[in-house]
Amino acid sequence: MSPTKDTQKSAKKSKGFTAEEKAAAKARMQELKAEAEKADGESTALAAIAAMKEPDRSMAKRIHAIIKASAPDLSAKTWYGQPAYANKDGKVVCFFQPAQKFNTRYSTFGFNDAANLDEGAMWPVAFALKELTAADEARIRALVKKAVS
Repeated sequence: MSPTKDTQKSAKKSKGFTAEEKAAAKARMQELKAEAEKADGESTALAAIAAMKEPDRSMAKRIHAIIKASAPDLSAKTWYGQPAYANKDGKVVCFFQPAQKFNTRYSTFGFNDAANLDEGAMWPVAFALKELTAADEARIRALVKKAVS
């Protein structure tokens, strides 16, 4: 049985994907890669938090929840082995450093230069934490929102 003319025409026309189809496939691959990296960063950060001793673990869990709620565009990851939160460019905006990391008497919640916290010629970029009160959580929430604005 020989192929029909229509089948021959469609077989001859098809030379693979069009430039638009290739561009769409490439874009989708990049999206999937970004999603995988974001998911991997999130799980790595959560694993780092889970490995902490108390009271660092409880504070880090709470700070993680505050950041995810206040700035959902930030991606969790680890930075020097500690939980950190990066902008869409991959720059770390803020981080939590547990006291156990360097055997210090307090944990630190800090901001990097990607944070929009500038106030005049001098402003705080790190805060010592021994515990988290409701007032502290509200302040962190406000600072994170300002940092990503």
